[in-house]
Amino acid sequence: MLVWHSFLIAFSALLPLINPLGSALVFLGLAGDVPPPVYRSLARKIAINNVVFLGIFELLGSAILNFFGISLPIVQVSGGIVIAAIGWSVLNEKDSEAAAKDKREEAQISPDGRVRDLEEKAFYPFTFPVTSGPGTLVVLLTLSARFSGGIGTDMVLGHLGLFLAIVVSSALVFFCYAYAAKITKSISPSTAHGILRVVAFILLCIGVQIAWNGFAVLLGTIRR
Repeated sequence: MLVWHSFLIAFSALLPLINPLGSALVFLGLAGDVPPPVYRSLARKIAINNVVFLGIFELLGSAILNFFGISLPIVQVSGGIVIAAIGWSVLNEKDSEAAAKDKREEAQISPDGRVRDLEEKAFYPFTFPVTSGPGTLVVLLTLSARFSGGIGTDMVLGHLGLFLAIVVSSALVFFCYAYAAKITKSISPSTAHGILRVVAFILLCIGVQIAWNGFAVLLGTIRR
């Protein structure tokens, strides 16, 4: 079924980029020590923001590309480089606890009025770029343009599968963020560090593959 096929493609591409478990570690570092209901409330807002944010890009992706006159191979090459760079940087960054501390300092979350301050940051930086960063948007634009190449029902079903992948990914974000404190307690820092490295390597490979697909098409046009 086309919906299931497009869902699997989109979900497998978006999941390593959104990385709910890895992003939850950063989210926990930014949010700090707050009561569990605050984590759940923030997680709900972030998940909803993520669906709306990515849904808009999913609907307008092909229109954005057409407006700026950008071809799909160019998006693949540019996006692949960005994704590979993100994966490479994560592979070489410090451990998650130190990185989270640095990001918490950059976000300047004050001890007083922490809950209100956190709620104001539900979209930026928690939704963008912590949950869905530039790499996610590039992949989303690429997938949206790909599914827009269909005709009639095929195009609708392709976009439906992509939107379902966004919803399921956001649901995983809610679960991981809402229970971030419990999840991190059950996973040792070294294990979490290793998981992030594996995901980062997969991300690097995905970026290289996407960039190569774009290069192959561009090289074909030059040969002609």
